[in-house]
Amino acid sequence: MTGAGEFIAVVGAGSWGTALAVHLGRIGHDVRLWARDAGIVDRIREDRENPSYLPGVRVPDRVTATGDMSAALAAARFVVFAVPSHGLRAVARSACEAIPRDAVLVSATKGIEPDSLQRMSQVLAHETGDARPIVALSGPTFAAEVAQGLPTVAVAASGQPAAVVRVQEQFRGATLRLYGSDDVAGVEIGGAMKNVIAIAAGVVEGLGLGHNSMAALITRGLAEISRLAAAEGGRRETLAGLSGLGDLVLTCTGDLSRNRHVGVQLGRGQSLGDILSGMRMVAEGVRTTGAALALGDRHAIELPIAAQMAAVLDGRTPPREAVEALMGRRQKHEVDR
Repeated sequence: MTGAGEFIAVVGAGSWGTALAVHLGRIGHDVRLWARDAGIVDRIREDRENPSYLPGVRVPDRVTATGDMSAALAAARFVVFAVPSHGLRAVARSACEAIPRDAVLVSATKGIEPDSLQRMSQVLAHETGDARPIVALSGPTFAAEVAQGLPTVAVAASGQPAAVVRVQEQFRGATLRLYGSDDVAGVEIGGAMKNVIAIAAGVVEGLGLGHNSMAALITRGLAEISRLAAAEGGRRETLAGLSGLGDLVLTCTGDLSRNRHVGVQLGRGQSLGDILSGMRMVAEGVRTTGAALALGDRHAIELPIAAQMAAVLDGRTPPREAVEALMGRRQKHEVDR
């Protein structure tokens, strides 16, 4: 156990926010978990469980659920934002005035904002100002496994080394190990783009195209992610690590992946509307696909897999035709020149 007793606020009581709160409470911190849904707050208070997002996982007594943002943030040394990407800006704006001036902000949200094309740490910085350090938390992390206490390794990235060290020290536990990085762009693009590739991986699975296709898809997906990350100022070697390859492999192959699930069902002939209507939790890749393409256009970066997934998601191209289009592309050198 690390230094205990820090007040930590977790904003967002979905699966990931609840899992982080469970972990932080388990290692000895006092955690306030903010939820918009009063029903979730009541269930955690009364039953010590969030059955909507993490059924069967006990929420430690050190975790206090609340719907009062000011109460959640009071005296917090760390404020973890774990809300869906499309809601981050509004939530950060509403929380800004109540965030302690000396708090470290931790972005546990993965995505690219469609309108601004900003990464999540940039959204937080825009809404809360530059006075507080911001750390991006990313890597191969299924929420359920973190909550269950299964061994997990992730990355904490920031341009402020002292903030990275603080997060490493205070978030680490017996089942969570954190590596540090100063490549925020690389870490965040890896975390956002892997969801797009995971939808494609699900399509490959749903169509029954075999292991060869899956391996090729993951590998070329990593090349696509690396190109965009480098254009955003990230380092390609970052994408060979936990927040790139690690997260990509997990999300493309793991049964707990929501984005992979979307792709599998698309490959099996379901419409996107029907798939999403049957899901309580957000599949970030659905929104990220268009934003990634727009960011690629800004940098004149080719993203062929993302482009085909956009066509599939929009209903313009059947999944099998999208795969055929990728296979029929002009052949070239494997490594970008």
